[in-house]
Amino acid sequence: MVMSMRDWTVSLLLTSVVTTIIANLIGNDMSVIESIPGVLILSTIAFLGILIGKCIPLKIPAIVYVVLLGLILASPISAVSKPIIDYTAKISFMAPITVVGTMAGIGLDFKSFRSQSWKMIIIAILVYTGTFLTQAVFAETFIRITNAF
Repeated sequence: MVMSMRDWTVSLLLTSVVTTIIANLIGNDMSVIESIPGVLILSTIAFLGILIGKCIPLKIPAIVYVVLLGLILASPISAVSKPIIDYTAKISFMAPITVVGTMAGIGLDFKSFRSQSWKMIIIAILVYTGTFLTQAVFAETFIRITNAF
């Protein structure tokens, strides 16, 4: 089932913005008013990345465009990097993770999941671990290159 752009917009606004704000309020004790700009920036980057993925006729997952757009906008060469970093720094790292879990739950077909082998759980854990470790290596590399500490 392919989601339309309208469905993506509604899903993005309802799940990511609201869920991230609530998770940031509960987990980080950050006020809703202080969280809104950062959450809207992250959601806009995600939406634009998805839109770019729909417009470019390559068979590349939309997450690649989202990550690249975020990296470009937050990099030191970007004119808007300072406000983006300042506003998104007020968002707890774990708050958007709640959105990922929400999105995964929306797309979960339990009957299909049950028909898969237990090996799918191991594969999922390996994929999540590999993704996290790769992101950590990139983050550490760029922090050392830019002398951010």
